[in-house]
Formats: sequence, C-alpha cells, structure tokens
Amino acid sequence: MKRPKLKKASKRMTCHKRYKIQKKVREHHRKLRKEAKKRGHKKPRKDPGVPNSAPFKEALLREAELRKQRLEELKQQQKLDRQKELEKKRKLETNPDIKPSNVEPMEKEFGLCKTENKAKSGKQNSKKLYCQELKKVIEASDVVLEVLDARDPLGCRCPQVEEAIVQSGQKKLVLILNKSDLVPKENLESWLNYLKKELPTVVFRASTKPKDKGKITKRVKAKKNAAPFRSEVCFGKEGLWKLLGGFQETCSKAIRVGVIGFPNVGKSSIINSLKQEQMCNVGVSMGLTSMQVVPLDKQITIIDSPSFIVSPLNSSSALALRSPASIEVVKPMEAASAILSQADARQVVLKYTVPGYRNSLEFFTVLAQRRGMHQKGGIPNVEGAAKLLWSEWTGASLAYYCHPPTSWTPPPYFNESIVVDMKSGFNLEELEKNNAQSIRAIKGPHLANSILFQSSGLTNGIIEEKDIHEELPKRKERKQEEREDDKDSDQETVDEEVDENSSGMFAAEETGEALSEETTAGEQSTRSFILDKIIEEDDAYDFSTDYV
Repeated sequence: MKRPKLKKASKRMTCHKRYKIQKKVREHHRKLRKEAKKRGHKKPRKDPGVPNSAPFKEALLREAELRKQRLEELKQQQKLDRQKELEKKRKLETNPDIKPSNVEPMEKEFGLCKTENKAKSGKQNSKKLYCQELKKVIEASDVVLEVLDARDPLGCRCPQVEEAIVQSGQKKLVLILNKSDLVPKENLESWLNYLKKELPTVVFRASTKPKDKGKITKRVKAKKNAAPFRSEVCFGKEGLWKLLGGFQETCSKAIRVGVIGFPNVGKSSIINSLKQEQMCNVGVSMGLTSMQVVPLDKQITIIDSPSFIVSPLNSSSALALRSPASIEVVKPMEAASAILSQADARQVVLKYTVPGYRNSLEFFTVLAQRRGMHQKGGIPNVEGAAKLLWSEWTGASLAYYCHPPTSWTPPPYFNESIVVDMKSGFNLEELEKNNAQSIRAIKGPHLANSILFQSSGLTNGIIEEKDIHEELPKRKERKQEEREDDKDSDQETVDEEVDENSSGMFAAEETGEALSEETTAGEQSTRSFILDKIIEEDDAYDFSTDYV
C-alpha cells in the first residue's frame, strides 16, 4: 500500500528539461509562421452587391448612397448640436450675467425650423408642404433661378410658377440651362437664342461630384498636373457669379437668390457647384430636397427649394420624365412606352443596338434579351427593361435633344414691358460673352450619337394647396368611370354570349323536331313493312296440317 502524499508535488524541473521545452515551442511557432507565409493572408470576402440582371439596379444603388449620406449628415448634425450646447454652457459658466440671446439664425427668418417642419409633416400632406415651402422661397427671393434641363428646356418650364413670380412684383426671373453637355452644341446655341428673347439665360454644367475643400487641396498638392475628372468640371459658374454680383451692386444691398425647378434638373447640384462643397442633398427621389439656406458670400444668399409638383392632367410622356414618383402612379410599361413614342425610332435602334421594332412591347422584349434580363423559364423581363429605359431617360447620362419652336410666341402672362423689366439690372453683354465661352469649353455629343425627342411643350404644375385636394377625387372618379366602362363592356359580352347560346338552343330545338319527325316517319314505314310480311306468311301457311 502506497503512502499518501501530504504535500503537493513540486513543479521544479531541471534546466536541461526547461530549455528543451522552450526550444520546442520556438520551433513550433517558426513552423506556423512558415505555413502562414506559404498560404498567404486571406482577403476578406467582398460584398457582391446588386447583380446586373436585377431590374432598376441604378435606383437601388442611389437609394443605398442616399441612406449613407443621411446617416453621415445625422451624425454631423448631432456632433454640431453637442458642440453648441457645450459652448453655451461654457459661456454661461464664464459670464453668468449674460442671458441667452433671442436672435434666431437666418433659417428661422424664413420659417425653416426643423422641429416645426417635422410637426407639420406628421399632420399635413407632404405635397401641401412642398407648395408652402415653394411659396416661401419665391416670397423671400429677390432673384429666382428656374433650372431647366437642356435636353428638353420647354418641358421643364412651369407656366403656373412663372405667372406667380411675375404677379409677386419686383422679382427677377433667370433661366439656367443645366446638363448642357448632354446636347449637341448647335442645338444648345439655338435654344439659347430662343430663350434669351424672353428672359436672361445662363448656360451651365454642374459638377456631380463636389468634395470638401480640404480634400480638394490635398488632391491638388499630390497631383498638380493631373487633369480633373469630367464629373468634377463645372462650366458657367463664373458667368452666373458675375451676373448675380452685378445685380447686387446695382441694388446696393444684400440679395437672396431662390433656386426652383422640376425634379432631376440639378437644382442642388448647381448650389453645390457654386459653393464647391456638398451643401445640399442630391438624389432622384422627390422630396429629398427641402427648403435650405446656403450663404454664398456676405452679400448673396442662395435658397434651395423642393421640386414642383407635376399636375396629373399633363401628357403621359411629361409625367414620366418630369415626375420621379410617376413610375408608381403610371405603370412602368406605360411610362416607358410614352417616352419611346416621342423619340426617333431610327436613332433609338442605333443607340440600343436592337433591330427594328413595330411596337414598344417588341422593343422591350428584344432589349431584355440583349441585356440578359430574364425571368424564370428564360422569359424576357419586359417590365425590367421598361424600368431600365425609364431610369436612363430621367438620369443624367443619356444624350437626347429636341428642337426649339420655329417662331417665338411669348406666354399670355408675359408682355414687352415685363420682358424689359426682367432684363433690367443685369449686364447682358457680359452674360453673352460668358455663355459663348462656356459653349466653346463644353464637349457635347455629336448629332449622330444623340436621340431626337419630340417635346410635349410646357409642363403644368400645382402651386396651390386647394388643387391638391381636387386631385384625389378626380382620380377616384376616373377609376369609377373605368370600372363602369369595364362593367358595361363585360355586360355587353355576356349579352352577346347569351344571344349566341339562345340562338344555338333554338337551332338545336328545330333540328331536334326535324329529327323526331324524320324518326317517326321512318318508324311508321318499317311497321307497315313488317305487317305486310306477316300477312303474306299467314296466307301461305297451311293450317290443315296442324290438326292431322
């Protein structure tokens, strides 16, 4: 029997054994490092992102970017609020006698309190808010810049808003031809000559990727000789600065400049280009831009505004191009078909590299096959192809143009005195020189590479809140009328079927009666034939043999 140990065994070991263990550990680590070197470092798996076959890919990517921008802006705003609170506390601690000032910032002057807007948006319709904010911008502005898409300038003009500006009194209206790099130079010059007869017009090309000043200086220091990207280049900025600066000098006071226009014309991009910073949110979806005050310098303040609300009484092509929300109201196929019907078929075939088509459905089917847009079973995704076409035509990449009217006819709310009054106070000679320089500098597409589009004319908008209330009942009435028409058509088809069935039944009865008459006549003839045979047999039969 072993004797129990009263004490724990000692962990001491000889130096030879300890050094041996250390050597083994070093060898093991060396081996692991060698294997890791052979394998190489594993790279983290990349996010595959949205596949190319997914319908409306560009819109999804834009939405993701907008979410990121909103989160960043929220963080920055929270940081600024914290800093302001800390500064106030420090001031109160250092000077307890000083009371908090009642002076509100410039945004409060225009009624731009965020808390008020949030409260209102919860209670009222968003479209009513857009109308209210648009009216505030027009009232607060001394000069109003109406931004037009150079591809369809006439379709980007809203007669209701222009009339409201004219009636408001001493306000100047200036037209900005944005996206001028997407139309041929000849077409741009002809539109400029047409529009400047009526109002002062500036040729502009906004930079779509404005950066912070710190980032720009770093890039310039790193690469001085490197040419800037096409998206970073801005044309017409100097001309617009000089125009506004000259008007401010004639007024001899600080001026406010409002920027208005339909969705996707580049209102916020123009402000960002003038400021050379990302001051305003940029995006496709309507309602992203709200009323925002941006000081350009000590004398000029620029005000961003929400987009015009497109009236549902416009043509289907105008609804598809001018309203990004119309893809929800109008079906994608209808919206894209309306755009396609106004475009030159021969140039569309060349642009999209598809064979000749007889109708829009055939075009979308071929386009879906060429772009690899298929549903289950290899069926072409026609709706996805329609959405793709719609996003390209409303975006800022496709080059198309439309011809200006042959003769200039001023709208009814304009006359000669108003035209002269709108042009007074501006240096128009200098503006013409700057426009000519911008047109020479801009590298527009060739006529053969762009698509000819037939404009539907001025686009009607809604600026009064009472008109928004009437919009929904009208839609309901239209839907009811459509349902009644469908019911009437269904009833007519049912009546036709009933008539056909009844006529078939009457025909069947007539044929049945005829058949019954034929069968009865046949039966009588057979009966008479059988009776005659029986009588003949009876006559021939000898009855005497039965009794023998």
